[in-house]
Amino acid sequence: MNANPRAPELPSSFAWLNTDRPLMFAKELKGQVVLLDFWTYCCINCMHVLPDLAYLEEKYKDQPFLVIGVHSAKFTNEGQRQTVRAAVGRYEIAHPVIIDEEMALWGEYAVRSWPTLVLVGPDRKIVGAVAGEGNREGLDEAIAQVLAEGRAAGTLASAPLKFKREQSVRAASGLAFPGKILADPKGKRLFIADSNHNRIVVATLPDSAGRSSLIRVIGSGREGRDDAPADRATFHHPQGLALMGSTLLVADTENHMIRAVDLDAWTVRAVAGTGVQGYDRAGGKVGTKQVLNSPWDLAVEGSTCYIAMAGPHQIWRLDLPMGLCRAFAGSGRENIVDGPVEAAALAQPSGVALAGNYLYFADSEVSAVRRIDLAEELVETLVGKGLFDYGDIDGPLADARLQHPLGVTISGEKILVADTYNHKIKELDPKAGTIRTLAGTGKPGAQSDAALALFEPGGLHAAEGVLYIADTNNHRVVRVSLADLSWSEITIEGLEAPGVSRREEAEHATATLTAPAKLRAGAATEWKVRVRLPEGTHVSEEAPASVRVSRGEHVLMQRTMLGATWPLAFELPAQPSGSADLHVQVSFAYCHEGMGVCVPANPSWSVPVSFSERGESATELTAAVA
Repeated sequence: MNANPRAPELPSSFAWLNTDRPLMFAKELKGQVVLLDFWTYCCINCMHVLPDLAYLEEKYKDQPFLVIGVHSAKFTNEGQRQTVRAAVGRYEIAHPVIIDEEMALWGEYAVRSWPTLVLVGPDRKIVGAVAGEGNREGLDEAIAQVLAEGRAAGTLASAPLKFKREQSVRAASGLAFPGKILADPKGKRLFIADSNHNRIVVATLPDSAGRSSLIRVIGSGREGRDDAPADRATFHHPQGLALMGSTLLVADTENHMIRAVDLDAWTVRAVAGTGVQGYDRAGGKVGTKQVLNSPWDLAVEGSTCYIAMAGPHQIWRLDLPMGLCRAFAGSGRENIVDGPVEAAALAQPSGVALAGNYLYFADSEVSAVRRIDLAEELVETLVGKGLFDYGDIDGPLADARLQHPLGVTISGEKILVADTYNHKIKELDPKAGTIRTLAGTGKPGAQSDAALALFEPGGLHAAEGVLYIADTNNHRVVRVSLADLSWSEITIEGLEAPGVSRREEAEHATATLTAPAKLRAGAATEWKVRVRLPEGTHVSEEAPASVRVSRGEHVLMQRTMLGATWPLAFELPAQPSGSADLHVQVSFAYCHEGMGVCVPANPSWSVPVSFSERGESATELTAAVA
């Protein structure tokens, strides 16, 4: 860049998210100090910058200072408004984001790598740029200096810019962006990393219809790293899970820690990590004296826990109960290089699974499935070619392509892969040297003509012929029979979002039908939901909608839909004769026309119903959203 060049304009024609209007240097941004964050949502380094941005936004919230994310996609899937919008919600980003179409702004600002941060002064002159993570202190000093200089020169605006931001939809499932999942057939339990609720859900293994019951929630729902009894302990966007006897190990990803849950005493304690991100690529310290960097998934063999350490592009090993934690595979250089573990190069490993003598892992940034021969300590690539080689190709492994897979699990002699950015689950056969699609359509969805569709599944686990999928962006977990690929959405009886009870939901119903609906008993009935939205808004087709019908504490049905047509239609399973008071809850997002802001709506109804043989086969509910 030339010295203090003029910042190129941010196009109003591009898609803007998390703001009620485009923001332009020639208009709204006059006199504002602006920090542009060039990012792409797959990138672990970009994720590491977000806490720094949140810190700066909070520190300068009363100043004319604004962060704007410029999303310049690496993967094809990341270039879609729908997927970027989901990422903004998943990462809980508070600032506006512009989608950099065809990387036009990337080129105009001469950006070369993710993340790159560009500081623009109140006079629209570029103050400077810095690439990579770990620059909070320097950015803080530069922002303070630019604010002071602008104030002295009279070029600074008098107040910060105000804008409206998006809010997340509260899903009927009670989950929010679930990450990893673990089935325990012996204990008949299912463990779910309810990542954006900062907790671990423990439920019974579901039946073939997907029905399950809540056993316990581990974590209060608040962000933190408090060791405490289960109801008071805190996590920060946990991901990977591994079971070792009566201990559940948790990759507490954004705390950069490994936590242990005593499933007998229901207490949580830290076993590795300091709670602060570190840049050590060797390790060798014990327990909570050893810094970690974005542990994403876990696998246990005996007393050894293998850690997919996404931050430094390595696999680490935690020896329990000694607590010694050290790097095992990967030089720390981001690439795809096979060979001895200490010389091999990995790229953001995000899922691990053990099978015999091999540790399989999803190496997401190179769109690869790789494995480590634990006896020979050698890394081998099964699928994957390079940092920018990706696609959606089944067949022989040499020709196959994936797109940013995040999870692997073992099913017999096969490796099942969460091909996340292809919205698919794939089956890799190491002996045959082939890979094929098991589920998913290749685009975001919830179901397609009764077949299973997915939206960036991030975790999966196979046990006793059943595959459990964390369908992350659909806020749900799915059960799939591997014998015939029949599937069901899992309904966890008793699970609610933190701070919400079913009684409160019923008490705050937005509509109460005084005349009882008269419906047919002994057969399924068809229901439709109509909503009247504020003028100038429409239902979002990009965010999942969900519906739940309950009778007291018992959930009769739960369903997630993506891109559904309205009025929203669903089927209530057959009910016996008699009277019942039903509670119907619907969750969806609606958007303002021509704006980048979508907000949640959660209409609900208290419905007295009389079921009889002569009842109607269908009914309809209506509500107005204020």
